[in-house]
Amino acid sequence: MNILKIAAFSHNNTGGNPAGVVLDDEMPADDVMLRVAADVGYSETAFLTPVEGGWRVRYFSPEREVPFCGHATIASGAALAKLSGTGEYRLFLNEGEISISVEADEANFNVALQAPRTWSKIATTDLVDTILGLFHLTRADLNPDFPVSIAFAGARHLIIVLNDRNTLANMNYDFDAVKSIMLEQDWITISLLYNESDTLFHSRNAFAFGGVVEDPATGAAAAALAGYLRDIDWQGEDKFEILQGFDMGTPSRLLVEYSPAKGASVTVSGTTRNIPG
Repeated sequence: MNILKIAAFSHNNTGGNPAGVVLDDEMPADDVMLRVAADVGYSETAFLTPVEGGWRVRYFSPEREVPFCGHATIASGAALAKLSGTGEYRLFLNEGEISISVEADEANFNVALQAPRTWSKIATTDLVDTILGLFHLTRADLNPDFPVSIAFAGARHLIIVLNDRNTLANMNYDFDAVKSIMLEQDWITISLLYNESDTLFHSRNAFAFGGVVEDPATGAAAAALAGYLRDIDWQGEDKFEILQGFDMGTPSRLLVEYSPAKGASVTVSGTTRNIPG
């Protein structure tokens, strides 16, 4: 089994979120994919096999299968380009399908992901209070323009927008308790953000669901954020960037674009970087 290691959403050819990518003629058994993902040790590994009209893809964290993973999809685009060249690819998920577009960027690739359709809903008061307590936050730390919400774009994420960059930088939480709630609520990440301007967000994403404290770049959460912003009629730009991973020493840059149509697919793009070894 040939395992490619590729960082997605790199920033100036550094950082990015590393993913494993396995291209094979047949999809391995579930226990094999779980073992491989654990051996690779990244937050997700994507497994792809050719089918009529495109590629079947499944995603595994070191502890369980994940319904959709943006950064592993971006990494998969680079892997497919290495195999078959740049262009458009269709990917079939456990539920639904998505598409990616790959362009060459010197030694690396620029990959644009057309994410699944989106929805969002405001989280209940009790749930918000519980999460804030586990993250050592209070309601005074929240930006009132952005209600805490559950947002979906292929997977469910909790969106929390803070009113101060330093508060975001100091993120810490009760791992075991948060993991338990994430499993119960089926949240893939809890996305903490700071809105610097109409075109820029800073982000940190807790990924206790997958057994990892923090994700350095989260494409699925970026797509979910865009759908959420559209749902709350955010007055910022419909093209923006997310800087993530800087506080953990793994700088990452995600570019996001969405249309005004409620629920419509969101485009998330970024640059890949090969990981030696």
